[in-house]
Amino acid sequence: MNAGFDRRTGGQGRFPRLSRWLPGRRPRDRAAEAATAAAAADGREDLLLATAAAGLPLAPAAHPLGYGCSCDRVGCPTPARHPVSWAWQTQSTTDRAQVERWARHQPEANFITATGMTHDVLDVPREAGQEALERLLAAGAEVGPVTVTDGGPLTGEGRMMFFTLTRGTPEDEDEWWPCALDCHPETMDEHPGLRWHCRGSYVLVPPAVLPGEERVEWVRGPEHPLPDPLSLLEALTDACARHVGTAADAAVEAGDALDGRATRPSPR
Repeated sequence: MNAGFDRRTGGQGRFPRLSRWLPGRRPRDRAAEAATAAAAADGREDLLLATAAAGLPLAPAAHPLGYGCSCDRVGCPTPARHPVSWAWQTQSTTDRAQVERWARHQPEANFITATGMTHDVLDVPREAGQEALERLLAAGAEVGPVTVTDGGPLTGEGRMMFFTLTRGTPEDEDEWWPCALDCHPETMDEHPGLRWHCRGSYVLVPPAVLPGEERVEWVRGPEHPLPDPLSLLEALTDACARHVGTAADAAVEAGDALDGRATRPSPR
């Protein structure tokens, strides 16, 4: 009986052979996958080398691990957005050979650029940055490299970064002037609007990946000359003021709506 049953079911015991009814599995094209991965790695390396060649010193940073961070810090507050080494300021370099080694030996790593050495970064909310960028370009202003992060539930509001010349390395230290907008990694939350990354700070450079598949990308590449930061400040501060005002108005309207709903008499 068992033999007959096996013959009827194609020799598969209790379960009939299903292969004739199921579509054939398409074999994986491992060569194509390898070529795609190699092209992505080459593109990443080319972007990093172009950034270093533009004079922006780089150092390796953490990368996403699931929805968290590749570092060993439990509950990392800035997943995939901080340097790997505590010595990132001295480690940062524009040396081509070193950047190549890092890129090849740490294929998942993000990279940061240390500010206040050769350049600063003016960091604004994405919507304000888009408005300011359009205004500056329409006016024919000199605008340097710009990056964008769309933002999301895991990383918060999107940001735009405007790369500029630095005010952080005067020959005479007495000429150094602090600014209320100065921002450091530990004071980011104190500057929800315009942030000025100068001495002791850093920002991510493309092609960085954040938790939730969010990315840091170039809007204007590192080949653009760095402008004087003061030439961008007016447009950026105006756009940030409008952005904050719009957000505040929306919050007030939302609060009024909630208050009205709470005080509205229920239908009988």
